Amino acid sequence: MGMADMKIAQSPDKLMTPGLGSCIGICLYDPGKKLASMAHIMLPSSLQAKNAVNRAKFADTAIELALEELDKTGAARSRLVAKIAGGAQMFKFSGDSDIMKIGFRNSAAVEEQLNRLRIRLVANDTGGNYGRTITFDPENGELLIKTIGYGERII
Repeated sequence: MGMADMKIAQSPDKLMTPGLGSCIGICLYDPGKKLASMAHIMLPSSLQAKNAVNRAKFADTAIELALEELDKTGAARSRLVAKIAGGAQMFKFSGDSDIMKIGFRNSAAVEEQLNRLRIRLVANDTGGNYGRTITFDPENGELLIKTIGYGERII
């Protein structure tokens, strides 16, 4: 799955996205159905975008898109939980401006949307200054995070 993309999978299929730097990979998961979505979010908000046609690109619209698709496949919103990874600060910038802290802003926007939608965030691996590749397994709800220089972990 690529940047600004969103997919749905049911066990035994898995979801994977490579190259999360400042982007966020968000997985919504219905353990009862062993059904999950994954979105590769690039930016915090569609409201400032000149072209917001791709709903999977933004935190505010990607989660809504994932919910719509999960609803179509029979997921129960009451059972949904979320796991997120990414949101790194890949480059150093001088000054205190938050405008260039895209990773932090992406993480905050995703968490704000999850709170607004009352979806419990059960695990996250965000921040730092390194990229991540993630694979989500709807069979058991495990999110495998692979990094260069920091090894692998499951959340």
